[in-house]
Amino acid sequence: MLRTALRNVFAHKARLAMTVLAVCLGVAFVSGTLVFADSSSAAYRAAASKNFADTAVTVIPKDPPPGSAGDRPAPVLDDALAAELADVPGVAEVRPAVDGSAVLNAADGAPLRADKAWANPAAAYVPGKNGEDTRYPLVEGRAPHNGGELAVDTGTAEAGGFGIGDTVTLATDGPVMAKRLVGIVTTDDTRVTAGGTLTLFDTATAQELFASPGAYTGIDLSAEPGTGEAELADRVTAVLPSDRAEAVTGTAQADQQAILVDTLTRGYAKLPMIFAGVSLFIGSFLVVNTFTMLVNRRNREIALLRAIGASRRQVVGSVLLEAVLLGLAASALGFLLGLGIARVLPDILSMTGETLPRGPLVIGPRPIAAALGVGVGVTVLAAWLPSRRAAKVAPVEAMRSADRQSTATRPWIRCAAGLGLLVPGAGLLVSLAGAEDASVENLQTAMLGCAAVGAAMIVLAPLLAAPVIRMSGRLTGRFGISGRLARDNALRDPRRTAATAATLMISTALVAGLAVIGNSTEQALDHQAAAGLGADYVISTRTPTTGIDPDAVERVADTAAVRTATAVTDSTLFVGGDVRQISGVDPGTVDDTMKLDFTSGSLDDLGPGRIAVSSTIAREHGVSAGDELNARMGPGEDFTPYTVVGVYRDNPTAGDALGALGEVQESSFRPGSVQRILVRTNGGVTSQATEAQLRAAVDRNPLLKVADRGALIREAGGAVSSLLTLFYGLLAIGAVIAVLGIVNTMAISVAERTREIGVLRAIGMDRAGIRRMIRLEAVTVAAFGTLLGLAGGLFGAWAVGSLANGAIEQYRLVVPWGTLLLVCLGSLAIGGVAATLPARRAAALSPLEAVAEG
Repeated sequence: MLRTALRNVFAHKARLAMTVLAVCLGVAFVSGTLVFADSSSAAYRAAASKNFADTAVTVIPKDPPPGSAGDRPAPVLDDALAAELADVPGVAEVRPAVDGSAVLNAADGAPLRADKAWANPAAAYVPGKNGEDTRYPLVEGRAPHNGGELAVDTGTAEAGGFGIGDTVTLATDGPVMAKRLVGIVTTDDTRVTAGGTLTLFDTATAQELFASPGAYTGIDLSAEPGTGEAELADRVTAVLPSDRAEAVTGTAQADQQAILVDTLTRGYAKLPMIFAGVSLFIGSFLVVNTFTMLVNRRNREIALLRAIGASRRQVVGSVLLEAVLLGLAASALGFLLGLGIARVLPDILSMTGETLPRGPLVIGPRPIAAALGVGVGVTVLAAWLPSRRAAKVAPVEAMRSADRQSTATRPWIRCAAGLGLLVPGAGLLVSLAGAEDASVENLQTAMLGCAAVGAAMIVLAPLLAAPVIRMSGRLTGRFGISGRLARDNALRDPRRTAATAATLMISTALVAGLAVIGNSTEQALDHQAAAGLGADYVISTRTPTTGIDPDAVERVADTAAVRTATAVTDSTLFVGGDVRQISGVDPGTVDDTMKLDFTSGSLDDLGPGRIAVSSTIAREHGVSAGDELNARMGPGEDFTPYTVVGVYRDNPTAGDALGALGEVQESSFRPGSVQRILVRTNGGVTSQATEAQLRAAVDRNPLLKVADRGALIREAGGAVSSLLTLFYGLLAIGAVIAVLGIVNTMAISVAERTREIGVLRAIGMDRAGIRRMIRLEAVTVAAFGTLLGLAGGLFGAWAVGSLANGAIEQYRLVVPWGTLLLVCLGSLAIGGVAATLPARRAAALSPLEAVAEG
């Protein structure tokens, strides 16, 4: 039986290659993703550990207790403490540090890598005994010596177009500064190597910017040989004021930073897994179909084996052994292909602007085990049903003169099973029609409903094949006898046709549903971003912890093109156990820059102790105009009853609540600050010249964003567009596997119909007619899968779209007809392309040889 299994594996090399390739794709995505995740994690950890390689202990200040802001003690990390720490036994070197954040403008004046606040570290260049800072080796120029100089890393210099001697404009937490570039360094800081920037100042300047004169933000200590980190930390703790400073080991800091970067990049490892799962799922249909057809063609062979004494268990074992051998081959090839995917993934993901750290590939036991488990496991499971059918072949089948089609599942059983899945699945989706939000429970219901409907489509597909193909056969019938034969051939085995079309059906349903939901959501976000905004421009900080220079607000208002400029302060509002956003505004000017639709009350009485809330807040807490809402604004400790003066429809520009500008400023992260300026121009004009005037009014501060309505709309829909682009890749995966499935099916179909094709040639059908027949049959199968997929995808999008409708008031179902038309045409093209090789093989058969071979 072993020799028989081996002979059967290599008997059909073409089908073997296509089946191996289908499983190989899934294995490659899984193993490649795991290797990528392990390698990226190792690269991050290596970089983080290297940052603290010479740091045994770091002394950092403790935050003052709550409520003590007005009586803040003097800084404790100063030169006196550094000298005292140098005398601690076991301390080899003391390196004071001053760290903060700085955002640069590139040479062309545009903000440089400014979208991530955590990726723009700034520090003091602190020379050691040799006159150099070992953390930042110089590669060009020298270290900064005074307040008018700075140094940057090589990546920042290249991205910004800087050279030694250039003037660089930047901001840390306030007005724009201009300094001369005197040095370029290298660094292993993961925040920088992952696409950020590094700015270095002399110690006195860094202290003035990020601490206070003579003070440090941390003091790094290296240990003498033989002194452990924990031991040194205990000694250092003994000399520190326990209420004002603490000692942290270098290992603990490296672990904390590694956890941070792993958290920030966790999504990179999950997205490819979606592609892996889809490719495996639809690839399993190809394997099941292939093994089923191969078993059907070997009925006589299996019957002969049974006749000479082979047991049912041996027959099952033989088929499963073929699957194991095929799975092992697919696992090996898929793992090698996965290594290539792991190598190119950092380059692909870095195209979004986030440069990922580089390092050697880490090949651990997990990717290898996954490759074997997925490749062998999926293939064996896919071959299990055909192996059971093979075991049921009776020895008497050896007496038949032709192969017999496998007995199909009784229609009433299949219909009952399909309806048993379809009715509850559709019921779950329809029950979401009144959903008010995309809660975890609703999302789980949607996923369960979609899974049930998808499974029902797969079960019912053989029953739907006949009516759908007969309907589409009216089109193929226009091609004469070739078209009618193509239709009849597709109807010959509905179960095989359905299994072949399943790959296209699943991928089309996924992409069609996601395209509809994505297009509808994108347009809803566009409407939402524009609906609540009456301003033509929004000038905003990149983070809520920074503020706009108050003088800049006045300069913007005095700009010639500006009609109205409304200052907005953002803070937090604690309501019950929720944290919400409250915006402080001036009631006198806000009507010109915000489109507020009040369902009750107004802003006329807005003032201290009086706020307006959104419809969501009002609904969740059961309040309306005139009621009181118990809340806490900002970092205070006590909840206060606020009078609700109005309720407005949800508005992303206004946020969850509106308060008086002065009151909100007192409770903001930076008291007295402004986070946004809403600008209404004369005549509503937006142009590059107007934008340049506004940027000039805020001194081209890289901490600030100047965006018109169009830019805000694009930003709102950008995430959805990126997600759609990723999921369109699912169609590409489905298309590849669908091509393999159709090629496999048509190749076996041609082999089964050798005599039939010979007879057609003998009675006068030419080679072009044979090729046309095979191609039309493949297109018919592809059209069947596409139609079912579109129906399922559109139904799922309609049902699941209610979740988005509950979260986005402007959500409306908008079908992207152009995209769906391209999907249909692409699917039909897949059928035509996949039939090319089987059609050529069929046309090449000699009539006499075909009849004799049959």
